[in-house]
Amino acid sequence: MKLKDGFVLREVAGSYMVVPVGKRTAEIPGVIALTETGAVLWKLLEQGATEDELVSALLDEYEVSADQAAADVHSFIEKAGAQGLLEE
Repeated sequence: MKLKDGFVLREVAGSYMVVPVGKRTAEIPGVIALTETGAVLWKLLEQGATEDELVSALLDEYEVSADQAAADVHSFIEKAGAQGLLEE
C-alpha cells in the first residue's frame, strides 16, 4: 500500500494534519486533519507498511484488541482511499 506523492504530514500545536503540496493543492484544497493514531498509520504508510504491519503497530502502541486494531486500520485505509490519498 502506498501513499500518493504530494502530501506532507505536519504537527502543529499537538494536532496532526496532511497538507497537499504542488499539483495536489488543486485536487485537495485545504488540509486533512488526523488523529494521533492516524498520524502513526500515515508515518508507517510513508515507509510502505502493509495492512498487517499497520495492525501490528497499533497493537504494539495502544491497548486495543486485534479486532479493534484491524477495524481501525481498515477504516483509515477506506477513508484515505476515498479522499484520493492512496495509489490505486
